[in-house]
Amino acid sequence: MARDSYRSRRRTGQKKRRLLGPALLLLSLAALVWCGWVYWQIKSVGSRDDARGADAIAVFGAAQYMGRPSPVYHARLDHAVVLYKRQVAPVIITLGGNVDSRSGDTEGGVGRDYLLANEVPYDHIIAETQSVDTEQQVARLVAIAQANHLQRVVVVSDATHLFRIRELCRMEGLDVMTSPRPTLGNISSWNSTKRVFHEIVSYTALRLHLNVSWLRRWLEGKEEL
Repeated sequence: MARDSYRSRRRTGQKKRRLLGPALLLLSLAALVWCGWVYWQIKSVGSRDDARGADAIAVFGAAQYMGRPSPVYHARLDHAVVLYKRQVAPVIITLGGNVDSRSGDTEGGVGRDYLLANEVPYDHIIAETQSVDTEQQVARLVAIAQANHLQRVVVVSDATHLFRIRELCRMEGLDVMTSPRPTLGNISSWNSTKRVFHEIVSYTALRLHLNVSWLRRWLEGKEEL
């Protein structure tokens, strides 16, 4: 009887192992299809500029050093100034509360100062200085839009960043158009792959309601979002 029980357990184990292979294959194929779809969305949104008549332009924060925008943030702000001077919108919102430990400056505050130096009037700028990541920046942007009765917003960031921003804004009921900042120099294949991978992981975590902030921080680096 013990031998029969052993054989039964063995057959059950073998059956489970036979089913495990196809299940893992299907799961891998599903993950591959999902990642391919997200990759296509990232590239599709990042490759076009939808900026047109809006109530405001929102610049998503990036690193700043001792009160000076990093090259990435500089490019985003310059692009916002171009859109403002084209009269795409009468207001620019600078987002970001990450603080430079040496100067005490925030991304949003540095962005405001940069815009002032580029002849954007003070009363045409809203500086947000509390958010520390993309999700918080979107939440603060939605609050600012509601408080100021802004119906449509043009969001400015890196091309790879814009799909996730757009989806987060849509989830919050904010009508946005995307406008990527110009590319700076030659981006290495590793850096480009890292940025796209970061966005795929972040968007997937968003849809699955997972907290992978530690991984996002590692992927972002100082120059990133």
